[in-house]
Amino acid sequence: MNKLKISLAAARVNAEMTQEDVAKEMHVSKNTVVNWEKGKSEPTISQSRELSKLYNMPLEYIFYPNNQIKFDAK
Repeated sequence: MNKLKISLAAARVNAEMTQEDVAKEMHVSKNTVVNWEKGKSEPTISQSRELSKLYNMPLEYIFYPNNQIKFDAK
């Protein structure tokens, strides 16, 4: 889960979103987003798909950050 938490936070920052922004868009609490990013819990598959769309980033780039080519969502 360690790589995932780093990837989730990095993807959010790359999308220029705050944890509050993500929580609002995902209809979850800010604490849920914090827990995902701290590695205390993981998003469900459907939530992961939503995050992928929200961050404009393929799931593979979020879940397998070491296997990616350079990607700039902007």
